[in-house]
Amino acid sequence: MTPADLSRTVLHAVHRAVDENALRAPVPARVRVERTRPGGSGDYACAVALQLAGSAGMPALEVARILRERVAAEPGIGRVEITGPGFLSFTLDSPGDSDRAVLDAVREQGSAYGHGGALRDEVLQFHHAREVRAAVTADAVRRLVISQGARVRIRCEEASDPEWGLLGVTVDAYGTPPATPSAPLTPIRPVPAGATAGELLERLGADATRWGLLRPASHDRAPLGDELLVQGEANPLFRVRYAHARATALTRGAAALGFTSESDAAPAPYEGPARPLLDLLADHPRVLLAAARHRAPDRVARQLEAVAHAFFDFHDCCSPLPSGDEKPSAAHRSRLALAEAAGTVLAGGLSLLGISAPAHL
Repeated sequence: MTPADLSRTVLHAVHRAVDENALRAPVPARVRVERTRPGGSGDYACAVALQLAGSAGMPALEVARILRERVAAEPGIGRVEITGPGFLSFTLDSPGDSDRAVLDAVREQGSAYGHGGALRDEVLQFHHAREVRAAVTADAVRRLVISQGARVRIRCEEASDPEWGLLGVTVDAYGTPPATPSAPLTPIRPVPAGATAGELLERLGADATRWGLLRPASHDRAPLGDELLVQGEANPLFRVRYAHARATALTRGAAALGFTSESDAAPAPYEGPARPLLDLLADHPRVLLAAARHRAPDRVARQLEAVAHAFFDFHDCCSPLPSGDEKPSAAHRSRLALAEAAGTVLAGGLSLLGISAPAHL
């Protein structure tokens, strides 16, 4: 990790703290990190907590504690200490350790990678109109907040459309109850789809309908044309699902050649075209939490598109499978580990959107 990487990591932690309402302060344009002076602790240090303390209305030591918790969880960071009035001191991991930690976490957690307990103390109530986009958005938001530990109940203002069940939507109750301090009432009000569930299902099917309704931000109109059914690169849904299918095909191909993936097969960290993909996978938990907090499933869809794009760039440049008479090597096993992790993240993200991830397309 370079000083520029570390600066971005700390800035990322500030963004997270603000997104999670743990810190109320303007996010600086950049964070300066410097080599620790002789006799100091760690490899690098920064004074961002002192910089933010005034605008946050908090002691610098408390700001530092908030940021330490978030920086310490980032790949590449071995240890974070607070020194003096609120300086953060960083000791970096050895090269490759953080990369393997990300891949190991995806392998161990599977499609639940990125799920957590940040919202475990929240009891939520969502309500929406009897309209298909509102119903599908509320369902996706429910999946997201549950993935972060919240308890949630959904109400529709009127009896639900029976066709919603074919889209995987369930409603817990009807009508609009009064909000309570322990469970405030949150409306889900995206721009209406302009069509019924039955009309969309007949023309697009369940998966394309859900993607078409969820991919745009809720304040934008949802494009629901036949482009959602195109089997080609121009269709982001196809590209995401094809990336997942290709990742599973690589696992099958490797098995046929008699080898499996190993995240620690390569002695050096992943670089070149692998780096953007690995960085996206490392960022996935933050994206899911932000999407849950902001009730924004479109953020997950955009993350999956970015992962699919990075996957194909990596795949086309660094194939995980040997060619011709080439023997499987440590590099092939480490590339396969990255490809499998990408497939796992894509499947998990699609599941949170209520969309299937077929192994064959």
